[in-house]
Amino acid sequence: MTVPPAQSDSRQRLLLVTGLAGAGKSTVLAVLEDLGWETIDNFPIRMLERLVGEPGNSASNDDAVSRAPLAIGFDSRTRGFVPGEIISLVMRMEKRSDLALSFIFLDCKSTELERRFNETRRRHPMAQENTVHDGIAAERELLEPLRRWAEVVIDTSELSSNDLQTQVRTLFDKELQAEPRLTVSSFGFARGMPPLADLVFDMRFLDNPHWVEALRERTGQDREVGEHIKKDPAFAQAFKQIHALLLTVLPRYHAQGKAYVHVAFGCTGGRHRSVFTAEGMAQALREAGFSPTVRHRNLKSRVTDTIEGGKEGPSEG
Repeated sequence: MTVPPAQSDSRQRLLLVTGLAGAGKSTVLAVLEDLGWETIDNFPIRMLERLVGEPGNSASNDDAVSRAPLAIGFDSRTRGFVPGEIISLVMRMEKRSDLALSFIFLDCKSTELERRFNETRRRHPMAQENTVHDGIAAERELLEPLRRWAEVVIDTSELSSNDLQTQVRTLFDKELQAEPRLTVSSFGFARGMPPLADLVFDMRFLDNPHWVEALRERTGQDREVGEHIKKDPAFAQAFKQIHALLLTVLPRYHAQGKAYVHVAFGCTGGRHRSVFTAEGMAQALREAGFSPTVRHRNLKSRVTDTIEGGKEGPSEG
């Protein structure tokens, strides 16, 4: 994703936010408003140049540096919504030296959009007398040129409202941009992948404590479980190699302007091997000068043999 212009940039910051109805435009604009942006939703996009003003009347003024960044939300309901004309307008405005323009498109799977509209009992803006499914299909076809052209596309299919807010803050929170936030987490593959992880390490190659009766109800935060995992001949070397990789890539993520890094460790159920490894890696990163936050998604999940999939050897746990 493109990192927004730096705070020292004197140009007027202008962000255009569009996408499929129900994909999260209102959430994005609300977060931006919390971050100090001026926001306008459902703005007639053909009037954008009139709103911003003529070249020379924005960033060239002394007041420009102190002007709040501006986010404009629009979609298929907006008057004068013609994707080809919008692209031509924005391409023309991008050439202006007084503007720093970015474009975000919010996408979402059709099945998830149908669920959201049915859940809220809202009418899809393009459904008219047809079904929600037909309305979504028509809107997707209409907006496809904008999706292909946008510099940032956020797929919200698997994102909760909080997840989407986090992603927007990652892109536009100046404090986050100044100092990356590092999260180290554990999860269980049997309960789904974490949607926002940047780096995922699969620890299912390690011997599974679940199949040791005395350890089954315990977790990777218990000393006995940790001792069991450390006895696996593969653990020490794998941990060392992952640690070395993180020490290499984390500073480079920062140099590239990435404000939020999520390192996730997974095992089958998310209670033993991934928890122990995440705790150990977080401590090792603290000793290296980082300040990670640790999260265990499935630590309190129910213990079942069904989730673990049967014991046929260490690789099956």
